[in-house]
Amino acid sequence: MAPLMTMTQTTHEKSRSRLIKIASGIVLWGVTQALLAGEVPAVLNAGMGSFDGVIEAERQTLLAAQVSGTVLEVRVHPGDHLKVGEVMVRLDAQAANQSAQAGAAQVRSAEAVQAAATKEFERQKKLFAQDYISQAALDRAEAKFKQSQAESQGQLAQAAATQTQAGYFVIRAPYDGVVADVPATVGDMAQPGRALVSYYDPVHLRVTVFVPESASLSSLDPRQCRIEISSLGQVRWLQPTYVKVLPTADPVTHTVQVRLGLSGESGLLGRPGAFVRAWLPGQASQGSKVRVPLAAVVYRAEMTGVYVINAQGQPLLRQVRLGRTLGTEVEVLSGLDATERVAPDAQTALTQAR
Repeated sequence: MAPLMTMTQTTHEKSRSRLIKIASGIVLWGVTQALLAGEVPAVLNAGMGSFDGVIEAERQTLLAAQVSGTVLEVRVHPGDHLKVGEVMVRLDAQAANQSAQAGAAQVRSAEAVQAAATKEFERQKKLFAQDYISQAALDRAEAKFKQSQAESQGQLAQAAATQTQAGYFVIRAPYDGVVADVPATVGDMAQPGRALVSYYDPVHLRVTVFVPESASLSSLDPRQCRIEISSLGQVRWLQPTYVKVLPTADPVTHTVQVRLGLSGESGLLGRPGAFVRAWLPGQASQGSKVRVPLAAVVYRAEMTGVYVINAQGQPLLRQVRLGRTLGTEVEVLSGLDATERVAPDAQTALTQAR
């Protein structure tokens, strides 16, 4: 491996010209930064900590039956987009429907009895006004009328309850959303509490991260925070709509849950369960690790390194120790500081810097 030669003062301007070419061709990569359409979020700095997290749906529902019954029909599949009220699953409701029909018949019978009692009471009132019947006869007619009225109202309430019970055999979408999973199949026995469909709202998403208790967050202003989403080899930076720290800490992991809201358009970039990274202002967490592009890593025999850009704009090879590979990037466990910059393409940087 040929060592990098230190440039002299006489070649300083020449090296700066070459460095400009490097920057225009490959764009220098800030370790604490990434690219979005050629721009780097200016809010990121060395005083920010990165925390691994996942995307969650603010509204995610496990739909279960409230009654027991055999699954007769499953109308949805994972990935289906539904409108509120659309049918998802139907259960065998034969007995419930028969009870509802019986209840409706009892209501009609009670209504007929009440109608007859009402007419009889009206006749008795007219006869009493003409002194043809006694007060006792009128009281008996009024009592019979009120009894039939109460019985009719009771039958109506019972029929409504039976009808509601029959509605439990049809599972409908509670809001506009997407089907995540359908563990139920035709022929299954549905039981109260057993999930039939997993459903979520793709518009209202959030990022959940767990921050160590030892990490001090200097600000919860969404404008000072960023969310990093890597997808298809590209890095997207989003500003959260809100930042909320839950009031309790996990007694086992000694971490605090922080939630960051995503805008509606963010659903196009991520889905529930996807890995993301949240950058929060304040003391960097102990778990925060520096990451560089895979193309920035140089392998020389038993030495692994990256080209660090010094204060004079010169790329200097430095040995580092690598960690996990995350997509198109790799973690740097030691040898590199979060405030330093590296060339994202080591081969191009070496060629153009010579």
